Amino acid sequence: MKDRLSLCMIVKNEADALGDCLKSVRDFVGEIAILDTGSTDETVAIAKEFGATVGHFDWNQDFAAARNEALKLVTKEWVLVLDADETLNPKVIPAIEAAIAKPDTLVVNLLRYEIGASQSPYSLVSRLFRRHPSLGFSRPYHAMIDDSVQTLLATEPQWQITELPQVAIFHTGYQRAAIAKLEKSTRAKLAMETYYKDHPNDPYVCSKLGGIYLGEGLPKQALKILKQGLKYSANESANLRYELHYHLGNAFRQNHEPEKAIKHYQLAGEQPLQDKLKIGAYHNLGALLQTLGKPDAAIAQHQLTLKIDPTFAPGYYNLGLAYKTLGQVGKAIEAYEKSLKLNPLNPWAHQNLAALLFRIGQTAESQKFFKQAIALHETQNPAEARRLKQKLAQLMHQSP
Repeated sequence: MKDRLSLCMIVKNEADALGDCLKSVRDFVGEIAILDTGSTDETVAIAKEFGATVGHFDWNQDFAAARNEALKLVTKEWVLVLDADETLNPKVIPAIEAAIAKPDTLVVNLLRYEIGASQSPYSLVSRLFRRHPSLGFSRPYHAMIDDSVQTLLATEPQWQITELPQVAIFHTGYQRAAIAKLEKSTRAKLAMETYYKDHPNDPYVCSKLGGIYLGEGLPKQALKILKQGLKYSANESANLRYELHYHLGNAFRQNHEPEKAIKHYQLAGEQPLQDKLKIGAYHNLGALLQTLGKPDAAIAQHQLTLKIDPTFAPGYYNLGLAYKTLGQVGKAIEAYEKSLKLNPLNPWAHQNLAALLFRIGQTAESQKFFKQAIALHETQNPAEARRLKQKLAQLMHQSP
C-alpha cells in the first residue's frame, strides 16, 4: 500500500500534535506532503523529521485554496487527508488496503471518532480518495471534495464511493487548549459568514453556520438559516440532511420549543446512515425527554445509544440521571460507575454518584467521590467547587 498512498495535510502551529499524527501513519504511507500556512513554532521542523515534503502557503482565510495547494505536493495514486489533531487507527489498515485495491473505487469515506465529544462522537468524512485531475476541495471552511466528486460522477459514472464501518480516524481537537479552540471557532465563523452571504441557499453552509451559532447560544439566528438549508436539501446526502435535522433539534431545544425539537431529532434518527452516526440525535432526544419529565422514554433512548456504542460514557451518565428520577438508586449507581470508568474526568458523574452513595449510608465512599468532583470542578468550574465544598461540610457535620 505504501507505493500507492500519500498523506496530505495543511498545518499551522501544530507542534504539540503533529508528531503523534505522523507516527500513526508513517508505516502505512509512502509519502508525506505537508503545506505549512505560517507556523511560528517547530511544526515545520517536526514535519521534516518524518521525511515530509514541506510546502509553504500565505494564508488567505480559505481552507479549500490551501488544501488544493497541498494536493500539488502529492505524487501517489491515493490521498489520505488528516488534520494534525487526528491519528489513524491501525486496526483499519487492512480495510483501507482492500478498499483502494478495487479499480473502480474513487472515494472511501472514513468514520471519525471525536474523543471528548459529549453529544455526537462519530462523523463520516471523505478523507481518502483517488488522485484525479477533476477532484479538488471547495468551500472556505470544512473544505471537502464532495462537490467535485458529484461533478465528476455526472460525466464518469463508473466510479464508486464506499465507506468503512469501523473507526478509521481519532480526533482529539475537543481536548486542545481553550485558546486554540477559540481561534478555530472564530476563523470558522468568519469564513462561513462570508461564504453564506453569496450562497444563502447552500444547505451545507447553512448546516455548518447554524451549528456555530448554536455553540454561541444564538438559537434564533441558527433557526433562520437551518430552516433555509433544510428547504433546499431535498437532493442532498442523507448525512447532510441528518446534520440539518440534528441542528434544528438542538436549536428548537435551545429556543424552548420541545415538541419541534423532538420532531427533528426523530427525523434525524430516520436518515439512512450507520447507527453510530446518529447517536447524537438519540442521545439529545433522551436528554430532552428527561427534562420533560419522561424518564422511562429517556431510558429507552439512552439504552439505544449504548446498544449502538457500549463505550459511550455520556449515555451511561444520562441513564444514571433517569434512573435517579425514578428512584432506582441501584441502577443509577451502576450507570454512574460505568460512565466514570469510561470518562473519569466528568465531575458531575462523581458528584451525582457521591450523593447517591451518601443517601444509602456509604459515607466514606461518598466522601471520596465528592472530593474527586471538587478537584475536577476547581479547574473547570470554581464556583461549583466552592458550593460543593460547603455542601460536603454540611453533610459531614450532619452525618452520625
